[in-house]
Amino acid sequence: MPIRAPLSLSPEEMRSLGYRVIDMLVEHFATLSEKRVTRKADRATMEALLRDELPESGTDPLTVLDQVERDVLGNIMHLDHPRFFAFVPSPSNFIGVMADALAAGFNVFAGTWLEASGPAQIELVAVDWLREACSLPEGAGGLFVSGGSMANITALAVARHVKLGDRAEGAVVYCSDQTHSSVERGLRVLGFGDEQLRKVPSDSEFRLDLSALRRAVEADHAAGWTPFCVVANAGTTNTGAVDPLSNLADYCRGEGLWLHVDGAYGAAAVLGERGRAILEGLGRADSLSLDPHKWLFQPYEIGCILVRDEGWLRETFHILPEYLTDIEGQAGEINFCDRGIQLTRGFRALKLWMSLKVFGRAGFDQAVNRGFELAEAAEAVLRKTPGWEVVTPAQMGILTFRCTPEGVTGQALNRLNGSLVKAMIADGFAMLSSTVLRGQTVLRMCTINPRAREADVRETIRRLDGWKDRRLEYPL
Repeated sequence: MPIRAPLSLSPEEMRSLGYRVIDMLVEHFATLSEKRVTRKADRATMEALLRDELPESGTDPLTVLDQVERDVLGNIMHLDHPRFFAFVPSPSNFIGVMADALAAGFNVFAGTWLEASGPAQIELVAVDWLREACSLPEGAGGLFVSGGSMANITALAVARHVKLGDRAEGAVVYCSDQTHSSVERGLRVLGFGDEQLRKVPSDSEFRLDLSALRRAVEADHAAGWTPFCVVANAGTTNTGAVDPLSNLADYCRGEGLWLHVDGAYGAAAVLGERGRAILEGLGRADSLSLDPHKWLFQPYEIGCILVRDEGWLRETFHILPEYLTDIEGQAGEINFCDRGIQLTRGFRALKLWMSLKVFGRAGFDQAVNRGFELAEAAEAVLRKTPGWEVVTPAQMGILTFRCTPEGVTGQALNRLNGSLVKAMIADGFAMLSSTVLRGQTVLRMCTINPRAREADVRETIRRLDGWKDRRLEYPL
């Protein structure tokens, strides 16, 4: 009888476990709309369920899987649920899930051409599909990273290298007051002080105000600072607002400023007909971030960074220590470890490539447009429902609104709207989130899951309206 290698299962055991995992996934996709959206346990409960000593001997894998299904996956919010309208959903799709399983199962190291020429070529192709969709020129390029935060910090590192020679002293970055916090965090990591970031007030539609930007840049020049980068938004997280990209590109070119577009939320909408119209000027960016695990319906994690000249990536990140001498191959062979921060990196490109191959651009166009339509349907319902105010209209699949019952004002009204989110979490039928706009607490609905239906939107609003009428507990 052959001796089993350590940490291994027999083919029969692997098939048994694998078939059970596939059954769980299929059941998840097939019945998700019937489940609660929200489920959260307190820390004491989770400690009681999962705290244990490191086991000395092993346990049957199916028994362990049962515990995972019951105690781990039974205590999550379903961000892929058709009624998860909070934050930015990650709808995912089954093709992407299976691609991730393959990438993990084959344990692909996607850092060098030597070790993964097939995966490297897939990443080149998938990145180029996104480059072309976003109207960036030939010669632009990029790579896949973990998400929008890493895409933004990668872009800012390239901007620092190209424009400043990697010296941050005295340089200033400009963004609107609606820009995602990952930009500020990334600048801190890259050695910029908080005083080197200017948050320019947004206009009445929550877009970067070009006149205010001009004044800020002029003031900094006069004070001896070095303006070098503007961060624009292609779909803000708060409201879905798109900054005036073409006008900003004209201004930045005239001033010699780097234009980075944070499209982590909205840039992927360019694959839909309606998104392309709203995102005019996207391809004029010097760098662009986008998140396929949002509006391209991929499982976590996959973000993407694109830059106008792909050579900038290698100039910024390439380092060749002696232990990597063997990876320097022939001309045309691409080592993605030379284009970003990670040496060890997984095969993120496979899921997006397979999804686009299976469903095609037309399938993604339909899915993206559905997100626009559902937000507009929600707005139409709210405008006909007494006691509700639309704060920002539906745009890029996001709508903000608030309940305004008669006699409730000021901070009491803010507390009431915040309490509706807590009620929704406790109810479990759907999930949306709150944010603050101009000092007002508002509710925010993001409708980008293509499996969501108009009936889901209507019933979510109906329940909210019912809680509002019952006057949830809040101090007036």
